[in-house]
Amino acid sequence: MHDFCFTIPYGLILVAGGIVGYARKGSTASLAGGLGTGLVLLLAGYLSLQAFHKRKNSYLALILETACAAVLTWVMVHRYLQTSKIMPAGVVAGISAVMTVFYLYKIITGGNHFPTKSE
Repeated sequence: MHDFCFTIPYGLILVAGGIVGYARKGSTASLAGGLGTGLVLLLAGYLSLQAFHKRKNSYLALILETACAAVLTWVMVHRYLQTSKIMPAGVVAGISAVMTVFYLYKIITGGNHFPTKSE
């Protein structure tokens, strides 16, 4: 599976979560964190998609995705430990941890693998 297939929806979920957090609680931290991280992930997904069209890997995108997911995992785990609330901190921490492992796997295996062109 190619990384942009997960990165773009993941980024959209984070953007939506930041907006919802701000609308419900007035939390500017949720807005900044959700929008900031989500937009960086959307940018990384876009870079990865453009590289995919050229049948190449975007290692910049993989590094951005991994860094964002790892930092978000760390922040949300600490938030969960402070509040002990599964929603939203525990869920976001879990999703981010899975995405971090996925991105690390992509880096370790050399990025996206393209099938050879058959004639």
